[in-house]
Amino acid sequence: MASHLFRRSVSGRSSSLLSSIDRFRSFSSGSTPITATLFPGDGIGPEIAVAVKKVFSTAEVPIEWEEHYVGETVDNRTNSFLTLESLESVRRNKVGLKGPMATPIGKGHRSLNLTLRKELGLYANVRPCYSLPGYKTRYDGVNLVTIRENTEGEYSGLEHQVVKGVVESIKIITRQASLRVAEYAFHYAVANGRKRVSAIHKANIMRKTDGLFLKCCREVAEKYPEIAYEEVIIDNCCMMLVKNPTLFDVLVMPNLYGDIISDLCAGLIGGLGLTPSCNIGEDGIALAEAVHGSAPDIAGKNLANPTALLLSGVSMLRHLEMNDKADQIHKAVLNTISEGKFLTGDLGGNASTTDFTKAVCNHL
Repeated sequence: MASHLFRRSVSGRSSSLLSSIDRFRSFSSGSTPITATLFPGDGIGPEIAVAVKKVFSTAEVPIEWEEHYVGETVDNRTNSFLTLESLESVRRNKVGLKGPMATPIGKGHRSLNLTLRKELGLYANVRPCYSLPGYKTRYDGVNLVTIRENTEGEYSGLEHQVVKGVVESIKIITRQASLRVAEYAFHYAVANGRKRVSAIHKANIMRKTDGLFLKCCREVAEKYPEIAYEEVIIDNCCMMLVKNPTLFDVLVMPNLYGDIISDLCAGLIGGLGLTPSCNIGEDGIALAEAVHGSAPDIAGKNLANPTALLLSGVSMLRHLEMNDKADQIHKAVLNTISEGKFLTGDLGGNASTTDFTKAVCNHL
């Protein structure tokens, strides 16, 4: 469950993966204000960021926000609309929350999300996907987690034209990155009482790249005999998820597959507007984010659903071991949705962002 995201493992293994949690253990009492970077983002981002700040303030969460906005011109130091100062803010604070950021398609600009992942070394994207009480979808009892390698694969950004009419995109898989994300997936399973890790791949076709990824997963799996391990081809995985998502527990996969599978899983429980996400880095950095789009068509109209960013904020609080505050906000969001009186348009209601936010605050 998301309520156990980033709980400290008692096993004592994988100390490097726990360094980010150790760094913030002194804040677990919730008494000492800390600074976290906030990227409100584009489109509806600033509106849902206001909602998060309101809920956090009402819950008396000891967080001081350091806000950074997407620039209007490309910063030559980052080759994107993200400024060097904003990246340094996350490195300094070690924790942050990010709203949706849009990158113009086919305009030659470096992806904002890719820039963050590359520059900050955010190697694992963690998305819990669980059925929300009181919000009915086609599936009941969904409770799985996708862990996506975040730095390479088809998203390495290596493309060129071979000859006119022929372009080539290079997929990069390395032992270092594969071991790192596999280790995190198994550590996550142990720390959160999960029973099985499924490695998702296409090694029957991409024998060298996905073959290396599987080899690394097998190597790590041998160190965790208490966790069941399986390998599932991605197309079969998609079919199995749609037929019966309860067959899966923790799924770990390369970058592109993770992008596809995590969105598919979000669809099982109501969409990206309900799904939290957090990016984990080796240097103790955790950047939680709402992974849905910036929805420019409703920007500024007070119609956006802040649930995904709120639940991502909950993930950030769990990373900081502010579990009491995280539980309080998590319960308030779920109660608001279950009650059904103040649902936004994407959830079948007609409430505004402000109405939904007030309802959450009233449930705190």
